Amino acid sequence: MNKKELASLLSKLKSFNKSKLELEQYQTECNIASSILWQAFMSSEIEDKKVADLGCGNGVFGIGALILGAKEVILLDKDEDAIKLAKSNLEFISKELNQKFKAKFINEDVLDFDNKCDLVLQNPPFGIQSEKHADRIFLIKAMESAPTIYSIHTLDSQKFVEKTAEESGFKALLIDRIDLPIKRTQSFHKKDIAYTKAGIFKIERFKR
Repeated sequence: MNKKELASLLSKLKSFNKSKLELEQYQTECNIASSILWQAFMSSEIEDKKVADLGCGNGVFGIGALILGAKEVILLDKDEDAIKLAKSNLEFISKELNQKFKAKFINEDVLDFDNKCDLVLQNPPFGIQSEKHADRIFLIKAMESAPTIYSIHTLDSQKFVEKTAEESGFKALLIDRIDLPIKRTQSFHKKDIAYTKAGIFKIERFKR
């Protein structure tokens, strides 16, 4: 398995037929997801590790982690339809690779998540259509759950992400700037694809 093959597999996953605006269900593009996953994999942060995909959507991060050898993956989403979609996608990948994977699906609010793991991968809601800084809840829960987090946020949230991390004894490092594609899923969207300036942050607990 290499990065290109991983992206190719993830591109076969089904996405939402109709996303829910209030949940900001925007699909993480497969090349962006595979880039994050590959960096974590090459840093020995996935293989034989317990990984959580918070706000999993169609399961792209969690399924990608399983493909790369995670020992166990937890996929959490408050939307029951998202959980059904992620389960369906994992069944597809299992058949595609003729391999069984250990995954736990949790249909609950991220606030209720109470599991410890080695790594969290997430593309949380930015708070554009919902509560401002809705991603704060995901950041705090991720830091309560794991020593290492990869998380996507808008670039203008960089200081907020860094400050939130520091307050919890973590350091947030902007490791890549990306144009995050937002496909037309709502009636008010004027373009087939719009792009949001975003960043990939690696957040790690300070070593004592």
